[in-house]
Amino acid sequence: MNNPLKNTRIEFHILQSFPVTCLNRDDVGAPKTAIVGGVQRARVSSQAWKRPVRLAMHDFGAKLGVRTKHVASTIAQACSDAGATEEQASACGEMIATYLSKDTLLFFTLTEAKAFAEYAKEQDFDAKKLKDKEAHKVAKKALNPAIDGVDIALFGRMVAQAAELNVEAATSFSHAISTHKVSNEVEFFTALDDLATEPGSAHMGSLEFNSATYYRYVSLDLGQLCQTLAGQSLPEAVEQFTKALFVAVPTARQTTQSGASPWEFAKVMVRKGQRLQVPFETAIKAKDGGFIQPSIDALAGYLAKQEKLHGSLFGKQAEYTYGQDENFSIDDLIAALKTHAAGCEVENHE
Repeated sequence: MNNPLKNTRIEFHILQSFPVTCLNRDDVGAPKTAIVGGVQRARVSSQAWKRPVRLAMHDFGAKLGVRTKHVASTIAQACSDAGATEEQASACGEMIATYLSKDTLLFFTLTEAKAFAEYAKEQDFDAKKLKDKEAHKVAKKALNPAIDGVDIALFGRMVAQAAELNVEAATSFSHAISTHKVSNEVEFFTALDDLATEPGSAHMGSLEFNSATYYRYVSLDLGQLCQTLAGQSLPEAVEQFTKALFVAVPTARQTTQSGASPWEFAKVMVRKGQRLQVPFETAIKAKDGGFIQPSIDALAGYLAKQEKLHGSLFGKQAEYTYGQDENFSIDDLIAALKTHAAGCEVENHE
């Protein structure tokens, strides 16, 4: 397939402020941190934001794959639906699962599970007749990310036992870091017993939290996505992904330390060439009442400087600014980004 979008990326540079929250916890329940530029920053791992983004895509019409350790039982159910007895289904499910995963999470689609069931049916649901190479061929032929697993195309998958089933991720997420120095704080709390006969708390405890303005960098490789989707439904995938990126927030402690804060500002660029994120190596100092405006100034200034320094290698095709013009909504941004994704689909239908 001729890929006119090869090496073309949409890069999201997002600033998002959160008040009292613990968006992403470490092994002792404290908000994650990192030392950047010699000072402690608040941090949210890329994984903590990728999963809610992936799941949120379902709300915008995307058909998602399944990421699970329960590979055998999923395939067994498909075999049972195809006419296998309970014993046959279980044996076939277990056998095919061993060809794909050894007690690790596997990212696959229900279409692939049904294809495995059809393959098992052709072998009379006799698990001993099932071959690993044949099972791998079945999966490779059945997978169509544009139809039933766009998240696999976006976030990629690795199948250690079958390299031919690997899918290169089209997205790249950095760890979100605060643009400024952050120190975690401690909340002391008590809980009361509704049926208590004596005054006093029934439970006491403490939780750590912080507040921060985060810089989030996300890259969407349109060329890779075009290749994986074989040119199908690329603008729709860009729309679903961008909407999910806009609304998704990590789920940690959302009932007690709600973090329902939207994007404050975003620079979104369509570029060819190497990815480029802002390091915020120098911690921002509060100005004009907070961190957001000096963070915006530092972000915009850094990108403008890098554009000059990179010269022709910067490869900018378009730039959009969200959050400063009230007449430019997230819908306007999405509509603009979809025009850059349309080239692959047009090229593929000529």
